[in-house]
Amino acid sequence: MQYNGQKQQIDEQGYRKNVGIIVCNNQHQVLWARRIRRDGWQFPQGGVEPMESALKAAFRELHEEIGLATGDVKLLGSTENWLRYDVPYSTKSRHYLTTKQFRGQKQRWFLFHLLAQESCVKLDTAKDPEFDRWRWVDYWQPLEQIVEFKRGVYKKALPELEPLLQTAI
Repeated sequence: MQYNGQKQQIDEQGYRKNVGIIVCNNQHQVLWARRIRRDGWQFPQGGVEPMESALKAAFRELHEEIGLATGDVKLLGSTENWLRYDVPYSTKSRHYLTTKQFRGQKQRWFLFHLLAQESCVKLDTAKDPEFDRWRWVDYWQPLEQIVEFKRGVYKKALPELEPLLQTAI
């Protein structure tokens, strides 16, 4: 399947490979970003391209979505397994509505520690930016604010990655 000119990796159960990205600061707060032209906030995330590892996709998405380079962050760890969520019919894009096999996303989550200055966070590095605002929030706050259909994945990723925060400083 093609989307935005790129072949999408959808598995036999209908899930597209994707990465979720959590960036923390020295106070163990996390970078929370607002979707452009929407009211919803979320962690950066993005698709894994063919022949690309999940980690490579995470670094690419870090740069595309929030302007951070590989040297701007330190990888603290990732979830052990892929975490899945179904995308409700009402929120699927026109492209995915015509793709009967698409069910949702399967994500590998990565926790990074920001090493660079906050001024290195840039939301306008991509041709079509994903976000228009960002802020630091308490580590657990996103669990209360994320859209309902993604909440189950957040409930699994955050507790699994939380012990790694101690290695951030």
